[in-house]
Amino acid sequence: MQNNNTLTAANLTDITSDSFTQAYRHFVEQGDFIALTRQFEQGFVQTGADNQLSFKVKQAKVSLLDTGVLLIEPENVEPELIKEKSATPSKSIVISSGIHGNETAPIEIVQQLISDIIAQKIQVKHRTLLIMGNPVSMNIAKRFQTENLNRLFCGKYQDIDPCFEKYRAEKLEGYVSDFFNAGTATNATDNTSGNTRESQVTNSSKMTNYHYDLHTAIRNSKYEKFAIYPYQAGKPWDKEQLSFMASCGVNTILFGHGPSGTFSYFSSANFSAHAFTIELGKVRPFGENNMANFQAMTNNLSALISDEAIPLKSFDNNDFNLFEALGDITKVSDIFELYVADEASNFTDYPVGTLLSTDMNQEYRTTLLGESIVFPNANVGNGQRAVLMVVPTTLQ
Repeated sequence: MQNNNTLTAANLTDITSDSFTQAYRHFVEQGDFIALTRQFEQGFVQTGADNQLSFKVKQAKVSLLDTGVLLIEPENVEPELIKEKSATPSKSIVISSGIHGNETAPIEIVQQLISDIIAQKIQVKHRTLLIMGNPVSMNIAKRFQTENLNRLFCGKYQDIDPCFEKYRAEKLEGYVSDFFNAGTATNATDNTSGNTRESQVTNSSKMTNYHYDLHTAIRNSKYEKFAIYPYQAGKPWDKEQLSFMASCGVNTILFGHGPSGTFSYFSSANFSAHAFTIELGKVRPFGENNMANFQAMTNNLSALISDEAIPLKSFDNNDFNLFEALGDITKVSDIFELYVADEASNFTDYPVGTLLSTDMNQEYRTTLLGESIVFPNANVGNGQRAVLMVVPTTLQ
């Protein structure tokens, strides 16, 4: 394992090497994707479908596109064998984890899905891309090595100095773009407008895109599990997707207030994907997660990719804790002060008029009833968000 800060071709793995060949064979036989991903943390010289790292499972093809990136494509089913219209591949589903390397529970959820697929316990019926996002930070048990990967999507990686996260953000954007575009091409045979992203979104009506980006939080939360629904630029929030979140055990939802560099926003904004950043509890080391706490999420994701029925309750505001974002408190200078206790939980609310921060000649005081904090962190760089301010809301 190499923890070099600057990626070079010498750090990448040649998939024709004996060490990789042996490890890949073991993965195909045993399904330990975490081990394979961590062993070859920097990535492969030969990436994408052309590397021919593919094998068959139960009526599906599995392709290893790069370290931590696994594509599963269901085989075409003969029309006379299709009992229901829903049995045809009509969804393209991205399930990502490990964008922050110390958030291990989501990585273990993805591992469980992969283990079940390779053991042929489940049959994948929709195109699925499974991701362990930041292997380098997984190996050092930190959120990231140099830069916060979940702030680098939508091309924001172009604005930073060379590092592993810069390289990885660009690669992950490419894999997800290729994945959603391939699904569009499969279902939009009348598309003659070229390969522009706009045209592919417009013509993807027969294929529904999904991206669930799984995380755990640095600090405790008033609501253990919550999800950030990316900014929709005026489009309505999808209540069926909210009901799906609730069935996964996630009934606290924060509605995004603007464009961002997160992985889920990338898929939502560019490919009209139903997308969420999902926080599933507190950060813990590998092996210390109580996976029973995530069983509803694991079961529903398994059912989604295998086209099994998922009972959903009709949306009701009373079943949720819904929040809208007011905006960020941004750290401007080195004299920034955040007056939030270290033990304060996400969604802690403060009385109107409470002083929360000072920076140079500026201060932030709460102005609304129920105004609450999410993701407070004074140890960010200048120009970055130190805390997100939110307030309770409802949907019409």
